Amino acid sequence: MPNPLTPQVLADPVMLTRALVDIESVSGNEKEIADAVQEALEACAHLRVERIGHNVIARTELGRAQRVVLAGHLDTVPIADNFPSTMDEKIMWGCGTSDMKSGTALALHLAATVPQPRYDVTYFFYECEEVEAARNGLKIIGDLRPELLEADFAVLLEPTYGAVEAGCQGTMRAVVRTSGTRAHAARSWLGSNAIHKAGEVLRRLDEYQARSVEIDGCAYREGLNAVRVTGGVAGNVIPDACEVEVNFRFAPDRTPAQAEVHLREVFGGYDVQITDSAPGALPGLTAAPAAEFLALTGAPPTGKLGWTDVARFAALGVPALNFGPGDPNLAHKRDEHVELDKIVAGAELLRRWLAS
Repeated sequence: MPNPLTPQVLADPVMLTRALVDIESVSGNEKEIADAVQEALEACAHLRVERIGHNVIARTELGRAQRVVLAGHLDTVPIADNFPSTMDEKIMWGCGTSDMKSGTALALHLAATVPQPRYDVTYFFYECEEVEAARNGLKIIGDLRPELLEADFAVLLEPTYGAVEAGCQGTMRAVVRTSGTRAHAARSWLGSNAIHKAGEVLRRLDEYQARSVEIDGCAYREGLNAVRVTGGVAGNVIPDACEVEVNFRFAPDRTPAQAEVHLREVFGGYDVQITDSAPGALPGLTAAPAAEFLALTGAPPTGKLGWTDVARFAALGVPALNFGPGDPNLAHKRDEHVELDKIVAGAELLRRWLAS
């Protein structure tokens, strides 16, 4: 089957987006799209291309004083009657249009059409972002071959609707447990109801005052919420155990250790088990390439409310921000779509930054 990523398609970021969307690549099924991307990049004489798993890394080696990374994941969430793409004169619909094949297309478009960028550039296309962290291509390459991601600055082309979203929040999940004594529901006074005791946990959550922090001009609002309650034995039994699962989104000025201390303070007196955590990322706006990029956008950055792979770059010592044409509010939806003018504007901005 011929590669749909022809030179003519690579030259047009809108058509390139559509070509990528029309290669089905639900997480774990990225071989076909990675093959197409690898073949297209290997045809570019100015790039050195390496393939590890379904991760494709293409680098310029021009001896520039600084290196930047443009990164986008190749996978999507499962299809929901939204494949292949459809399009009119303003909008493209389809799985991955917003999250994030329109952003990934920008990196691929620039890799193929800007042979002499002002920085050395690493174009990184990776697998399994939408699933568990152990399979994430950025994590895998960062663990196995971190030298491939070394840079002064990185742009993760996640959907931001054409705005700059700097850094990201950290995230932590925990289980808060209450205990009681089982008894027959007809003689409830002989027991102690663990579900009733969870009412105090929920009251603390309801009264929780979320902190808002400004870092480098970017605001990060924290949030602490119950996301699941589990308890009960049978319809005639007073329950002796209840669990309230909570999710804490914390500003990047807190480490995961500090976030855990805060959670244990909020739920003092209860059994608290931390089940999952990931650090946030500071805005990373002081690097010279970042300042030059921001100067072209003409708008101040905002803090990223959510967790993205910029945190993985931060862990590698690479400041990073989020910028992409998709609307994050449309990610993973049946009617996921992207506005064509956002794709064109994003490509033009990135081209001015790399080629000026």
